[in-house]
Amino acid sequence: MATEQRPFHLVVFGASGFTGQFVAEEVAREQVDPERSSRLPWAVAGRSREKLQRVLERAALKLGRPTLPSEVGIIICDITNPASLDEMAKQATVVLNCVGPYRFYGEPVVKACIENGTSCIDISGEPQFLELMYWKYHEKAAEKGVYIIGSSGFDSIPADMGVLYTRSKMNGTLTAVESFLTVHSGPEGLCIHDGTWKSAIYGFGDQCNLKKLRSGSRLKPIPIVGPKLKRRWQVSYCRELSGYAIPFLGADVSVVKRTQRYLHENLEDSPVQYAAYVTVGGITSVIKLMFAGLFFLFFVRFGIGRQLLIRFPWLFSFGYFSKQGPTQKQIDASSFTMTFFGQGYSQGLATDKNKPNIRICTQVKGPEAGYVATPIAMVQAALTLLNDASDLPKAGGVFTPGAAFSRTKLIDRLNHRGIEFSVISSSEV
Repeated sequence: MATEQRPFHLVVFGASGFTGQFVAEEVAREQVDPERSSRLPWAVAGRSREKLQRVLERAALKLGRPTLPSEVGIIICDITNPASLDEMAKQATVVLNCVGPYRFYGEPVVKACIENGTSCIDISGEPQFLELMYWKYHEKAAEKGVYIIGSSGFDSIPADMGVLYTRSKMNGTLTAVESFLTVHSGPEGLCIHDGTWKSAIYGFGDQCNLKKLRSGSRLKPIPIVGPKLKRRWQVSYCRELSGYAIPFLGADVSVVKRTQRYLHENLEDSPVQYAAYVTVGGITSVIKLMFAGLFFLFFVRFGIGRQLLIRFPWLFSFGYFSKQGPTQKQIDASSFTMTFFGQGYSQGLATDKNKPNIRICTQVKGPEAGYVATPIAMVQAALTLLNDASDLPKAGGVFTPGAAFSRTKLIDRLNHRGIEFSVISSSEV
């Protein structure tokens, strides 16, 4: 990817936001990686010079690099000022967009990047935004030769790349995968910043428009190879993990399905069916989450209900979300494991006349999901764009992580940074 004409290889837009500050820290770490063979000029961007300066000063203190603030560019721009977004995009090879909810603030950044020949990565977990950007801008991005890649944080790189990893490790044809996310916490428990909570509220409150978008696209169904993957009950017991699980309501299923469609239609890969779940422990946790879910689904249907959910996140989420976000102790003590159970067919065995005869179990493990793993995934995705250009789709466009990075070294980069992909077991039945 051509970088010589632009002063900055990477620009972190929204670096003074809650997640953006962690992304800026991660870029700063990458900048001084002893294995780095070339310079990594970068900048932070946002509305307030003072806030951006404070982010760099905190990162300098945390990383023991007192000269960091003088080494990083600062770009002043505002989501409501298109000319300022153009100026930011003109200075960057890749923009890392951390400003959400993306349904409100994402499109102007995508538009500015495409018009100015700049690639863009975001960490949106909002299917409606992600799918709408594809329909509106894929052809324009392809014409410009730029890459717009959504959901490049915890939503949905572990799931999307995890399915591709599982397929690559099966000695045959993978036909179906179930993933189970387990989040581990320390003695002080879990907490998520309310920015994620707001995105979920607006997304569930606008489900009808997502359905309209999908029905209007008139896409042909993806072929089902092997037996159809049965969906589990709303609460099911996972024998392999010895715990209860509920459907994972994030963007993973939407993103993985889009990746599988792209790989099937463009590379003639055999498509993989996918379902995502999150483990919730014992029956007490199940009851607590059922009550929280019922509250949420009731209130999110009404305007005044959504206002209450947004105003009192800690109350309505039973303490899982707050306006302050997690403490550093909570972040340090948290981690995640995503376990994939796949089935398929050995080489040469007909998929239309036989039952699946291969089982495989893989895992993706990593540090705290929202503010450690997400910045790692986002930054490594950006570096893959910069460094693995020959392995990307030949034309630009709007892509999922799996569609963009299926032939790159992204998984190797993530392994090196502490998001680890591994095979647990593989057997022929």
